[in-house]
Amino acid sequence: MEWYIKVLQNFGDFQSRARRKEYWMFVLVNFLILMVLSILETLIGLPTVISSLYSLVVLIPGIAVAVRRMHDTNKSGWWVLILLLPFIGWIIFLIFAIQDSEAGANRFGPNPKEQPAA
Repeated sequence: MEWYIKVLQNFGDFQSRARRKEYWMFVLVNFLILMVLSILETLIGLPTVISSLYSLVVLIPGIAVAVRRMHDTNKSGWWVLILLLPFIGWIIFLIFAIQDSEAGANRFGPNPKEQPAA
């Protein structure tokens, strides 16, 4: 849960790097929250207002962590736009997102894996 909160706290950071763990934990927790909200909306009979509002709230932090994830593999954050291409774009982004961090510092900053825990 700390990784999810860290992403929300760094919602405006499009410059640095995000570890694989930070990105994928955010994706996992975000998915679980959306599933719970969707089930509750279905059981109660509400329209999808709550889950839609939640999705809007986490949109910018989600884009920011995806950009930082690309930076961690020494790719431009603009690579996130490849998600606009159905299927092939998603596969390419998935391959980039599962790659390990580039060792050492790169043009986007120091490797977050090598940073001491705060």
